[in-house]
Amino acid sequence: MRAFQVLSAGQAAALTNCPTPEPGAGEIRVKIEACGLNFADLLLEQGKYQDTPQAPFVLGMEVAGVVDALGPGVAGPVAGTRVAVFGGQGGLAEYGCFPADRAVPLPDAMSAEDAAAFQIAYGTSHLALDHRARMQPGETLLVLGAAGGVGLTAVEIGKLMGATVIACARGQDKLEIARQAGADHLIDAKTEDIRDRVKALGGADVVYDPVGGEQWQAAFRACNPEARLLPIGFASGDVPQIPANHLLVKNLSVLGVYWGGYLKFRPEAVTGSLRTLLGWYQDGRLKPHVSHILPLERAREGLELLRSRKSTGKVVITP
Repeated sequence: MRAFQVLSAGQAAALTNCPTPEPGAGEIRVKIEACGLNFADLLLEQGKYQDTPQAPFVLGMEVAGVVDALGPGVAGPVAGTRVAVFGGQGGLAEYGCFPADRAVPLPDAMSAEDAAAFQIAYGTSHLALDHRARMQPGETLLVLGAAGGVGLTAVEIGKLMGATVIACARGQDKLEIARQAGADHLIDAKTEDIRDRVKALGGADVVYDPVGGEQWQAAFRACNPEARLLPIGFASGDVPQIPANHLLVKNLSVLGVYWGGYLKFRPEAVTGSLRTLLGWYQDGRLKPHVSHILPLERAREGLELLRSRKSTGKVVITP
């Protein structure tokens, strides 16, 4: 089969031919129809992600496809079932073997492309806003990187949860996508002062930040008392340092969010969240935004779209 593999630590991934894997105990094999790209794939390739496996390994954290074979001791989902799986690796290939207990059966109406774009982005935002921040209707949510893979889902989910949503992104084209997703107010990070604009709108009760750097600092200074700040990632490359004395004075809370970590210590939080999200999808309340769908041989191009921030929503690869 073809696979987009990191062959040795720190080496750029390349399209290779390798044996089709056989499922082990507790695993299913999936004929992969679509794989969603994530910023974490860039970090995995560089060996900088917190869960980087030992090389060689195949990039691609989340997939959708059809169950093709079952490993020893696995009763289901049975062969032929359409599923989405978060595997953490192995998705940029024609076949992949993944833990059976992570497979989520898909609604008939859900395309493979939507399913591959769904779990991490929507799961992260829902878990962050609902489980971690306990966001309430009527609160003001500031979303940084609001047109990106996770940011856009935070706009959608924040609006569904009854928040007033302030979307911050770079450029009017990206802000228009955030507006279509439900944002109430728009801030252009290229031309406007984030702190001044947010404070003029009444301040932020919850900050959702996949960017870090200067935007984090501006948002931090625009928080209302008892605001909750959610560091989701650091697409800017700058991990902010948080002044504890400012947390104390304004009674602020910083709540780290790593969606994949919950699969290890509290998987029921993830499965419950996904049930809610799939219900919203079936009701037509969520509409995944996929800006690019590319074949496997263009996986490098897809990663570069993420690196250069030229994509909006998700980039999906179809083996």
